Amino acid sequence: MRSIPAGEITERVKKACIEACYELPDDVLAALKDSWNIEESPAGKTVIDEIVENAEIARKEHVPICQDTGLTLVFVELGQDAHITGACIYDAINEGVRQGYEEGYLRKSIVRHPLDRVNTGDNTPAVIHVEIVPGDGLRITIAPKGGGSENMSIARVLNPSDGFDGVKRLVVETVKNAGPNPCPPIIVGVGLGGTIEKAAILSKKAILRKVGERSSNPVDAKIERDLLIAVNNTGVGPSGYGGRVTALAVHVESWPCHIASLPVAITLQCHAARHKEVVI
Repeated sequence: MRSIPAGEITERVKKACIEACYELPDDVLAALKDSWNIEESPAGKTVIDEIVENAEIARKEHVPICQDTGLTLVFVELGQDAHITGACIYDAINEGVRQGYEEGYLRKSIVRHPLDRVNTGDNTPAVIHVEIVPGDGLRITIAPKGGGSENMSIARVLNPSDGFDGVKRLVVETVKNAGPNPCPPIIVGVGLGGTIEKAAILSKKAILRKVGERSSNPVDAKIERDLLIAVNNTGVGPSGYGGRVTALAVHVESWPCHIASLPVAITLQCHAARHKEVVI
């Protein structure tokens, strides 16, 4: 049994929260630069230029990429042979978020209840998903999720007979209805199967994959290719000004489901696709 001090988790999470908000991942930045060559709209090219310039300034000047530094979404892979000492892992992570948002001068965006709207003042609690895995390691992925793109995300249960065409219609409809609100070029995460909450979590995991990295499942990989073409044919374009590049990628994660249902969740991620991984 390996012991992992809660204090180390807090310190690493604090640093990851700050870095995630300051530094756009290299794969996202590269995809944005590549998209400039695909985009035909002059307005779209200008938007991409400004997005790239903004990301480079943020990294250089150590300031947030976007003023909306998001709700802190956390995915944890905890080895079954690891033992957290000194505090509960949830408390350790939330303390790291609290410190990170304070020390990094990041906007605090969390309210204590969906209806009374009183700000918690420290961006906690985070939304934390813990998965128990073999081994004695600990992997934590921090993903600040902005409100603009999250508000455009949906979850539905389709009829099995709707099949791929039904999923495609729903994805295209979601992207078109969202328009400029999720700050395109976006990354589209699609969760298929399981139950409604499983599909939603899968769609969140999907946006964390490296941009354009295909699913290892050949069925899902084909769906990704077909959906990316359909999404970019909507013509929404960068920042909604029209053009060929509405999405940088569509990523699909799937799970077995009940014979009578077809759960589908769609998470839209803005061009500031921020995340940072911590391995302890």
